[in-house]
Amino acid sequence: MMDIEKLIGKKAKGQRPWFLADQQAEQILSIVMSLVMELQVNRERLRSLEELLVVKGVLNQGEIDNYIPNDEQAQQRSVDTQAYLDRVLRILQQTAEGIAVQEPNVEQAQQELIKN
Repeated sequence: MMDIEKLIGKKAKGQRPWFLADQQAEQILSIVMSLVMELQVNRERLRSLEELLVVKGVLNQGEIDNYIPNDEQAQQRSVDTQAYLDRVLRILQQTAEGIAVQEPNVEQAQQELIKN
């Protein structure tokens, strides 16, 4: 029987196959796919938890799907969702802000220092 824990983080032998033209895009895709798998594991665990709660009589079938938060809860969920999206999309926002501000690059900064 294979020990999965020992395999995690091990580098495959040989050249890593690239499927996209840009190595950075490939790396981002790998990160995204890892996150997708983590999310799927969490979804399965939540489903198992809900099924156990139904079997034990703590919840009725579909009770979570039909749950409607009150106004205060809905407002807090909205705030939490926006904060989460801000964290996930932070790099895009920072890039957009950098373009809008027209921040000088390193070479421009060096030239300015040399002039002074």
